[in-house]
Amino acid sequence: MKKFNWKSAISMNTWFLKVTGLWPGAELYKLNTYTLYMIFIFLLVNSHIFFQAANVINAYKNLKALITIIFSIFTKLLASAKMLMFIRKSATLQRFMLQLESEEFQPKNDQQIRMIQRSLKAWTMIYLMFWVLALSIVSFRSILDGTVKNYKLPFPAWYPYDYKTSPLYQITYFHQVICVWISGIATVNMDTFIAALMMCIGYQCDILSDNMRNLRNCGDEDFPKKLIDCIEHHKKIVRFAKECNTFFSEIALGQFVVSSLTLSLALFQMTVVEPLSIECFSIMNYVCGAIVETFQYCWFGQVVEARVSQNNLHYLLHNYNISKR
Repeated sequence: MKKFNWKSAISMNTWFLKVTGLWPGAELYKLNTYTLYMIFIFLLVNSHIFFQAANVINAYKNLKALITIIFSIFTKLLASAKMLMFIRKSATLQRFMLQLESEEFQPKNDQQIRMIQRSLKAWTMIYLMFWVLALSIVSFRSILDGTVKNYKLPFPAWYPYDYKTSPLYQITYFHQVICVWISGIATVNMDTFIAALMMCIGYQCDILSDNMRNLRNCGDEDFPKKLIDCIEHHKKIVRFAKECNTFFSEIALGQFVVSSLTLSLALFQMTVVEPLSIECFSIMNYVCGAIVETFQYCWFGQVVEARVSQNNLHYLLHNYNISKR
């Protein structure tokens, strides 16, 4: 049977991670051009955070301006923290990909391939939905807000020069726009990659369950080997799930904490901006994006929990009367 190519199924996701400096491939981060590119991207994003944070000194007496700055800084700090986590654990990510391509994790028949395709369809739908929301959020915040007409910046920040003069204004404006786009692209693809890992755990449980059901049709000679294969598969799924949990548990904690704070700040901002303005629509888009971002962790996490409980090895052995053979 033809081998299922997991890498090609999420190729768009990994390609965008590569563009943002977060996917070095099998070579990992060494003294090469890509590592220098990653350092440049990471410093570029964090320079924008620094200049925004420096502006707190000038805006602390203005509650609306202060809330706007803190709201923006929190979201970008979370994206930066996620990027750092992906960079630090690049070897773990590549090991995950190798495990997904291993023989034990491969589907054994057409029915199992259809199981994977159903899971991929749900993941792809959420991935595209998140992309649309992220693009609209970034576009509203950086391009469509009309700040360029008055020589204002999309995000209030302090700079050690007069940015309202040409060409410094254009350079500063481009710096902010490119930074927020990098943060947005990185956030979308990091979150959906984590969702893809959880999806993989779920459909591996389905494959295991199908393999256990097919044990009924095995002959007496093949049965012991097939049963041992199922047990080994189960052990690898559990080990893979624990490793994934270790990898993204801190990211998920930061996501829920920051999302709760920024959602509160966003709802407060909606009470002080002009209704139906560009800024209002921008905040509404952010609220929807933050909800979808949190939703996918909950959705795929619940799928994993449900599949693991339904496909517990002891339950399967008892349910299919395999232990009596």
